[in-house]
Amino acid sequence: MTDHNTAPVAPLDDARLSAAEAESLARGEHGNPFAVLGPHPDGEGVIVRAFLPSALGVELVDRVSGRPLAQMQPGRVPGLFVARLEYAAPYKLIIRWPSGVQETEDPYSFDLLLGETDLYLFNEGRHRNLGETFGAQRCQVDGIEGVRFAVWAPNARRVSVVGDFNSWDGRRLPMRLRANSGVWELFVPRLPVGTAYKYEILGQHGVLPLKADPIALAAELPPRTASVVADNKPFTWHDQDWMARRRELQGVEAPISVYELHAGSWRREGGDEGRQYNWRELAERLIPYVREMGFTHIELLPIMEHPFSGSWGYQPLGQFAPTSRFGTPADFAAFVDACHQADIGVILDWVPAHFPTDEHGLARFDGTALYEYEHPFEGFHQDWNTYIYNLGRHEVHGFMLASAMHWLKHFHIDGLRVDAVASMLYRDYSRKHGEWIPNIHGGRENLETIAFLRHLNEVVHEEAPGALVIAEESTSWPGVSAPVSEGGLGFDFKWNMGWMNDTLHYVEEDPVYRQYHHHQMTFGLVYAWSERFMLPISHDEVVHGKGSMIEKMPGDVWQKFANLRTYLSFMWTHPGKKLLFMGCEFGQWREWSHDRELDWFLLEHGTHRGVQQLLADLNHLYRHEPALHERDHLPEGFDWVVGDDNGNSVFAWLRKDAQQRPLLVIANFTPVPRHDYRVGVPALGHWQEIFNSDAERYGGSNLGNGGGVTAEEIGAHGQPASLNLQVPPLGLLVFKPQG
Repeated sequence: MTDHNTAPVAPLDDARLSAAEAESLARGEHGNPFAVLGPHPDGEGVIVRAFLPSALGVELVDRVSGRPLAQMQPGRVPGLFVARLEYAAPYKLIIRWPSGVQETEDPYSFDLLLGETDLYLFNEGRHRNLGETFGAQRCQVDGIEGVRFAVWAPNARRVSVVGDFNSWDGRRLPMRLRANSGVWELFVPRLPVGTAYKYEILGQHGVLPLKADPIALAAELPPRTASVVADNKPFTWHDQDWMARRRELQGVEAPISVYELHAGSWRREGGDEGRQYNWRELAERLIPYVREMGFTHIELLPIMEHPFSGSWGYQPLGQFAPTSRFGTPADFAAFVDACHQADIGVILDWVPAHFPTDEHGLARFDGTALYEYEHPFEGFHQDWNTYIYNLGRHEVHGFMLASAMHWLKHFHIDGLRVDAVASMLYRDYSRKHGEWIPNIHGGRENLETIAFLRHLNEVVHEEAPGALVIAEESTSWPGVSAPVSEGGLGFDFKWNMGWMNDTLHYVEEDPVYRQYHHHQMTFGLVYAWSERFMLPISHDEVVHGKGSMIEKMPGDVWQKFANLRTYLSFMWTHPGKKLLFMGCEFGQWREWSHDRELDWFLLEHGTHRGVQQLLADLNHLYRHEPALHERDHLPEGFDWVVGDDNGNSVFAWLRKDAQQRPLLVIANFTPVPRHDYRVGVPALGHWQEIFNSDAERYGGSNLGNGGGVTAEEIGAHGQPASLNLQVPPLGLLVFKPQG
């Protein structure tokens, strides 16, 4: 009768492990480690093998009581240890290393980890929660705390988890390949939060450079490139009120005024050369400013982990990880939570079009073109020297879709602005003749990307109610913001790049020549309701030699500021939601640089404070006057009054709310005041001047109409009544009928 209290060790006979398999383990080439490592019944008991190169000795002890079970003996190759137990028993390894003793459970004693449903959905491209399933997930298996790793590398011969915990030795923690899924998995007991790791992948032609985890939830601070085990404890949110109202606050009839910013260069502790604020510090400073300025939302340049700071985040590799430059994922969640509690929405720039070629990233991840197209005519972007996602592959489609949902659901993000949509839609984008591959019908449209974008928008609207998806799309592709059910792409809004280009070209002209470019200010209204538009003055307009917004303006210093005030006023009273890049709100002279903070010292000067005050007042006007936002997307919300006075460079129009209550806007884009300028209006009575960009408080000449004008029963411009106005030089006025 066997004494189960001592579990004696039988004479060791490891004949079942062939010399070839043992040598394959030693070379790091064994593709099925669970077939040989860990516990295996052999008809005479249970044989246990562990491969631990450089270990001095290994003992098996009972997992619960710590009672010794067996002293493992050297196996067929150095580093291989073997023991036989007479019966199966949960055990731990006591490993003696030259540097000390390690106690741990055996990674190869645990059963299958991922469920068949997870693997099926992943391969179908329909797994929405990859950020909670794949990558490095802190969890318990059989009551043991540790980290479950899962990574897709279908063409690899072997995949291992490596880090300081195994001396970056890929022979020590090879993973299990799950059948035909191409997914490798392993549970590593006792790994703590904060552990840095990578994957060592043996491809068909040898070992690849170490790879970061595509679905890592955190990463090391660049220039280091390892992934990091994140704390995945649920964040405690306090934004229930915001989330309940979000659909209404972000609807097409709502005022949406977005402050676009780069988190690392808005402000720094100590000025240009100072330390970047972390998320919690940034929240303390940014949120009061955004509220004071009256913006409804902020939009962050990409904060997904990216290796090169000079890309501003637009070449990300960590599609599930907030960059470690500003703190932990929990810090970022706290930032979003604080914004929501202050009634500020958070939009993220998100890049599903392309990724950088860094060898530790997605490029030829398992030795093949896995995430990218194989052929450079499809898979390499010449403008940016990046690889293009192959969104026609189910797993890549699902990877990017899960990334979007991760930000929207896990971090309560209110919208994604999808970068470079035009480059995604066309197979010949920025390519010469003969350097692109047509679609299956011989056309230039990227059918796989179109299907992805439509699917993305459908899933977001279904699973993240009220969240926005906004397209940066610069071509005339029809129906970008039309519903998928009507043949559109399904975006909520489209950046109006045509309006931006036309109006900037106009305002950069010397006023004496503007009469010849009048159409550039009016053409946008020809197509203004073909899409749901957002008017963008983004970071792209104040870099790469384009000059800052104030530098673009012609004339002397007074005229430059007057031009800027008028242009911003034109933008805020024009149909379309608003987006303005940081620094433009106070007229920064220098182009933006990610390496320094904004030139806040300029606010010591009245001219810059004037622009800042104007922007705050414009936001207040925009948010509190329904005529300026309720019918942005409908022609019924706009009427030209004066659209053809190119000789005077004067424009006048009516904005109307849902009840057809009007506001009159009139703008003069010359430095010549227009006295006794008669403008038609739809009603008699007193019209209050509720805004004047030339007001003294903004740095203007203070020419206006004494607070308002009474309409006369003199028809003009097709209207039954009219106002006799004093229109300031390089100024814009807004009038509201009283009573």
